[in-house]
Amino acid sequence: MSRKKEETQQQQEFQQEISRIMMPRGRQVFAILEQRLGASRVKARCFDGKERVCRIPGRLKRKLWVREGDLIIVEPWEFSGDERGDVLFKYSNAQVEFLKRRGQLKQMEAFEEF
Repeated sequence: MSRKKEETQQQQEFQQEISRIMMPRGRQVFAILEQRLGASRVKARCFDGKERVCRIPGRLKRKLWVREGDLIIVEPWEFSGDERGDVLFKYSNAQVEFLKRRGQLKQMEAFEEF
């Protein structure tokens, strides 16, 4: 493949990735991953002002690789939902920038100050 074709293909993939951004629904909230605890558990600071210990469900364990500072979607548990939750989705850097430009992450600037 020529270099120009590769670049256009990458741009098309980038646009497809951005056009399918998952947004929190219902009880789900945005969160910033603070610390990996091991055994598929992480500590996340949620945008609703609570800090939760979240687990990565078994169906996502091999697919979802997370690091400190990643933007994720957390679904609080029905019982002890203020302290625990499940990680449902991780945003890529391009998706985070897109959400910032659209104004969806205005709360994120306040969280990064701490």
